[in-house]
Amino acid sequence: MRHTAAKLVAAVAVTAATVALAAVPAQADPGVTPNAVDLVGTGSDTTSTYLAQISADYNASIVGQPASTPRLYSWDPTGSATITPKTGAATIARPNGSSAGVTALNNNTSTTVDFARSSRGPQTGDTTDDLFVAFAKDAVTWSAKNGGHAPANLTTAQLKGIYECTVTNWSTVGGTAGTIKPFLPQNGSGTRTFFLKAIGGATPVTPGACVTSGPQENTGTTPALDDVDAIFPYSVAHNISQVYGGHGTPTDNPGNLTLRNINGVAPVNAAHTINAPFAASAYGRVVYNVVRAAAWNTPGTYSTALKNVFSSTGWICTHPATITNYGFLALPGAACGTTTTI
Repeated sequence: MRHTAAKLVAAVAVTAATVALAAVPAQADPGVTPNAVDLVGTGSDTTSTYLAQISADYNASIVGQPASTPRLYSWDPTGSATITPKTGAATIARPNGSSAGVTALNNNTSTTVDFARSSRGPQTGDTTDDLFVAFAKDAVTWSAKNGGHAPANLTTAQLKGIYECTVTNWSTVGGTAGTIKPFLPQNGSGTRTFFLKAIGGATPVTPGACVTSGPQENTGTTPALDDVDAIFPYSVAHNISQVYGGHGTPTDNPGNLTLRNINGVAPVNAAHTINAPFAASAYGRVVYNVVRAAAWNTPGTYSTALKNVFSSTGWICTHPATITNYGFLALPGAACGTTTTI
């Protein structure tokens, strides 16, 4: 049920352990055309570089096995307008964001798409066949240009006012005088959905007319964001991966944006991991891979292939070092692999 996601957020007893982030280059689209039997996913920007690395690691672990053994592949959220996910698949519009990935999962069969990356949990519009499989903890904060007019800290109430366009000047919230320019990621972004809910509490904020939508999430390379008055939500894990993990690229990096505090709590600690108190706040979130519940629950070769990757005993959950190497926090105990639906 949906409340499982909230329990996972509350259950993460985060430790501030130092993590040595591996300097592995960010991956791109699959370098080969996946076979029809392979497990292929699309969706969230937040978890895309992590899934690309996991795919490479998993496939390396089964080198030498027959071609009929399912490999794992993950398509980037940006690039060409369309993709053909695997051999014999229908050509589809490239899904960019969690909701776009879930929609692609729902609108196609396993001959085209097998899973969706999602940085949000189940929500209205999803189906009961969308099974969200938890694998890590992230958090979302706000970012602004280094040396710009924004202060180091904003409260939830101030963030709400900014995105509802009732707070319009940085000087009224502790910054330097300047008209605030709020931005949101593209529609369909899980980070966008989560952030608007977090700053609105029980009722997600409806963005006001002053808000501009469209910059690619978790990047600061859009020229409009390189503005002394801009504000933009950002995945803390993705930022850590870019800044400290060496996983950024010329187009996937924060540019001049720096992460800022909320309610006096810093999102990143001195060890360059997600700060435990911040992760435990309303701004901490669980990230998922979404599969079809019917496929997961029906014993057989396909179910086994999915569980070999995504279940509590699968590759992802049994390799937590890769999770932390990409800036995320490992879920405690048996929480990795926990499933939930709408």
